[in-house]
Amino acid sequence: MGTAARWSDKTKTWHFPNSATLTFGYLQTEQDKYRYQSSEFQFIGFDESTQFRGSQYLYLFSRLRRLADSAIPIRMRAASNPGNIGHKFFKDRFISGDYPDKVFIPARLEDNPHIDREAYIRSLMNLDPVTRARLLKGDWEINEEGMTFRREWFEIVQQAPSDLRKVRYWDLAATKQSNLNDPDWTAGALLGEKNGIYYVLDMRRVRETPLKVEQLTKQTAMLDGIGIPIYVEQEGGASGKSLIDHYQRNVLNGFVFYGDHKASSKVLRAAPLASAAEAGNVRIVQGNWNEEFLDEFEVFPQGTHDDQVDAVSGAFEKLNFGSMDSKEGYEVMKGAVMYG
Repeated sequence: MGTAARWSDKTKTWHFPNSATLTFGYLQTEQDKYRYQSSEFQFIGFDESTQFRGSQYLYLFSRLRRLADSAIPIRMRAASNPGNIGHKFFKDRFISGDYPDKVFIPARLEDNPHIDREAYIRSLMNLDPVTRARLLKGDWEINEEGMTFRREWFEIVQQAPSDLRKVRYWDLAATKQSNLNDPDWTAGALLGEKNGIYYVLDMRRVRETPLKVEQLTKQTAMLDGIGIPIYVEQEGGASGKSLIDHYQRNVLNGFVFYGDHKASSKVLRAAPLASAAEAGNVRIVQGNWNEEFLDEFEVFPQGTHDDQVDAVSGAFEKLNFGSMDSKEGYEVMKGAVMYG
């Protein structure tokens, strides 16, 4: 490769003859920032920074340090396309916010003379207008908010009434999928209702192996209470039936448990929930999951993930319409969407 540097696959680090190192790291979850708690860096670079939360980015400033007599400059640099969960934070910090010492250098397609522009543009034409404008024009102003849900529709409350009708609904990810950059999540929503007001009481959201997801669903069921119905979204085909059978026999045996076969699109299933939220009838109980919850709902259905939306929509459906496996149940659902 024309370099005297040595690569360590174990630590994902290049070691240079002058003792300098270049290490590649990750921040898959909010807690991963603490992996670097004892580290000392003179340079930190974020690639596709909007895929990270502002709290993760800001925390790593605490790792920028050097010896008192060192001449190595201390630097934090970030590069990104617009969009994703960190869009607002990085836009406010580098583009629209009042930070005179922050420098933003835009890069457009025409700045790269080595790319086949026509072929790339043809590829981008397959994307939705918002994503296309962000990638093709570097447009930080266009946004996807308000398509189904709005952030301000969800009032945050300290606690919910104790005498609610409740249901727990799980949307299971197929696998942990650790080889993917941004795999699906397993999400389990606990939703309650009283007098037409709905409370999102709890949200469990993980990326884990099937065994650990099974352990989580059982533990959560025990904490929720044996009388609360539990639903798991059932995929089509034999594999979906086998999974539900496995949960009934081996994971949630003894609990009130049902598989839920999807009878309509994600957007259709979310519509009654969106109607109730817009009317101010959906509230969320304060918790450390609130921010990720609101981020996902705000961009649905254009966002990267919809696991929490699916889980809450499923729970809302069960509290109101019962099983959607039947034709009659589906017709009730259509009526609610059209006239609710």
